[in-house]
Amino acid sequence: MNSDETTSPDTDLHAVFGYASDRGLRRELNEDSLIAADPIFAVADGMGGHEAGEVASSICVRTLGDSPIVGKHLPEFSAEQLEALIGESDRRIREATGGRAGTTLTGAVLVREGGKPHWLVFNVGDSRTYRLSSGVLAQVTVDHSEVQELVDLGQITADEALVHPRRHVVTRALGTGNDAEADFWLIPVEPGDRLMVCSDGLTGEVSDTHILQVLTSVPNPQDACSALVQAALRSGGRDNITVLVVDAEGAAAGGEGSDAVTLTGTSADSTDLAE
Repeated sequence: MNSDETTSPDTDLHAVFGYASDRGLRRELNEDSLIAADPIFAVADGMGGHEAGEVASSICVRTLGDSPIVGKHLPEFSAEQLEALIGESDRRIREATGGRAGTTLTGAVLVREGGKPHWLVFNVGDSRTYRLSSGVLAQVTVDHSEVQELVDLGQITADEALVHPRRHVVTRALGTGNDAEADFWLIPVEPGDRLMVCSDGLTGEVSDTHILQVLTSVPNPQDACSALVQAALRSGGRDNITVLVVDAEGAAAGGEGSDAVTLTGTSADSTDLAE
């Protein structure tokens, strides 16, 4: 690190996060897993209908947690290096389950690129990463799913995709199938950025409008996560629900970083969340 980077206010940026996960009202197990270990923030959704989806998602986040960048502040970490790490997750899942279990994966690594902080966002499957910046909520990732392909082709609308009978069929996954390729986005961090990473148990129940309302009105990341999970439960809770909210704060904000956490499989359950 050179002296300019040492004195730059950008290096004072730190992540403050909250998380919540619930098995929902219809599932016996919680197959979601998450990791929030600065600079890596991610959610993995073990695929329903496959053997041991909770095993696949657990292996995935544990592999990310084994990365040497965990605990490093704004590391220089490229998309190619992240791709190799995700590929290792895919390999470990296939080795452990013989290709019978799969998981989605999405999230972001808070990295340094050109001396400036960036979100390195990644995605495989239909879990999602959103960015709230300057009051505007945008879905960064693009679903790898059959209904997203139909939307892209103009055969159905986005609203129709929400209720389509094949809305849960993914076209890419780690650990199973023929396509485990991740997509990547490198986005400069703006002051006050808020990132939300979630499984489709949230977005299948709660509209983007409602998500925006919660993210803009609830300043504490943990409280925001709890409110979003409760909203999904009130809407039916038909799937496992996992939400991770990450705020990029500068030194002037006076916030404290959160302790690292990895929740895997059935341990990622918090059915006693307060309203």
